[in-house]
Amino acid sequence: MGLNLFRRTKQLEQQIDGFFDKLSESSVVYRLAVRLYLREGLTEEFQERLERINTLESEADDLRRSIEKQLYSDTLIPDSRGDVLGLIETVDQLMSQFEGSLWALSIEKPNIPDEYVNGFRKLTNMVVKAADELALSGRAFFRSPYDVPAHNHKVMLYEKEADAISTKLKTEIFASDLELAEKLHLRDFVEQIDSVADLAEDVADRLAIYAIKRIV
Repeated sequence: MGLNLFRRTKQLEQQIDGFFDKLSESSVVYRLAVRLYLREGLTEEFQERLERINTLESEADDLRRSIEKQLYSDTLIPDSRGDVLGLIETVDQLMSQFEGSLWALSIEKPNIPDEYVNGFRKLTNMVVKAADELALSGRAFFRSPYDVPAHNHKVMLYEKEADAISTKLKTEIFASDLELAEKLHLRDFVEQIDSVADLAEDVADRLAIYAIKRIV
């Protein structure tokens, strides 16, 4: 078939591109929503961004089901079908992570002291960069699998930086004079945001294996 999986599968190509578009847009909306919460708290605009994330995740679910149906009913790309399904399903989990994180902010309404706002902002920026680079890696898998390692390398770098920021932030929180309950609440949100980058790295690890299988 060659390295481009999309020969004679134009509709599938459009749907998979659309699926990764949902991931890219979700990461943008997520970053804006978290920054908004850090700046102004739970506002109507934050709720609008949460609703947008919900819509994007729902649309991505619909695309995932349509892609799965095409792969099986039309017997498309049989040699790579399992890998494509695995990739789509794990990326869908990443979008669910974005959604879950914003829902937690909306429901629990954590009070984030001013001295930690910059750390939360930096952490959010880093995990979003990891997700964005993963989207590029996912697109490359279908058209130019030789480019996947370069994108995955950046995912790993952003994940490591997110871990460093997360560790520093938690250390500062637990060294503070806050009540233990407040410390634990803030820690949960640090770890929740950081988990987005962790999941992006997990997906990149799987993607690296899929890409090698396509190249050799």
